[in-house]
Amino acid sequence: MEMLVLTGASLLAGFVDSIVGGGGLILVPALFAVFPGAPPATLLGTNKSASIWGTAASAAQFSQRVTIRWGALWPAALLGFAGAMAGAWAVTVFPGDFLRKALPLILVAVLVYTVMRKDMGRHHAPRFTGRAETLAACAVGLSIGLYDGFFGPGAGSFLVFLFVRWMGYDFLNASASAKIINVMTNAAALLLLAFKGHVWWRYGLVMAVANVAGSLYGTRVALKHGAGFVRGVFIFVVSALILKTAYDAFVR
Repeated sequence: MEMLVLTGASLLAGFVDSIVGGGGLILVPALFAVFPGAPPATLLGTNKSASIWGTAASAAQFSQRVTIRWGALWPAALLGFAGAMAGAWAVTVFPGDFLRKALPLILVAVLVYTVMRKDMGRHHAPRFTGRAETLAACAVGLSIGLYDGFFGPGAGSFLVFLFVRWMGYDFLNASASAKIINVMTNAAALLLLAFKGHVWWRYGLVMAVANVAGSLYGTRVALKHGAGFVRGVFIFVVSALILKTAYDAFVR
């Protein structure tokens, strides 16, 4: 029964995450519900051991249909990896309580801005080219990498938002680009947690198969329906993140 619940949760998480991020909203609570007495680090590591494969599969599928600006994204992805490592180290030194309480407010601002700017992310018009685009992408990769390693919730959605708002991508191209960086930030977290023995591989590998299946289907849906559909899913996921993070910060 445990494996059945986790497989279903991983499948759905892969579907949602492939479109606009936020799969952790589904899979992480499922892991905590199935294993309430397990160490949190182990459950988070097991989540990463499954979700990274779905994100990678989605990135590969996107890259076949969307023009990925690799010259800017490879350096950004590498800095995202380094940032996530640094963030994971920082969380062992500095408390993250201030971020826990600030995050719902930041997400509300992101949601309000996105809803009010109805045309935002509907048209692909990159604001930067050449070295300027590389530097801008690197700033996004490093900052969200640090955040992902230090805290984590909503990292994929923040990546999408920054690619849309700051770099001028539409939601479809932003989601594709975010996947490249997200694979690297997830890899950094997984390596660190696996090194410390915080991964249950017997569950992670089965969930990985389901996560990949959900991701491949979700990517097909996103590519079929385009930027407007991805924008709608983004608004839904950010709304769910606001409720979840507000509950964690002020109720629990």
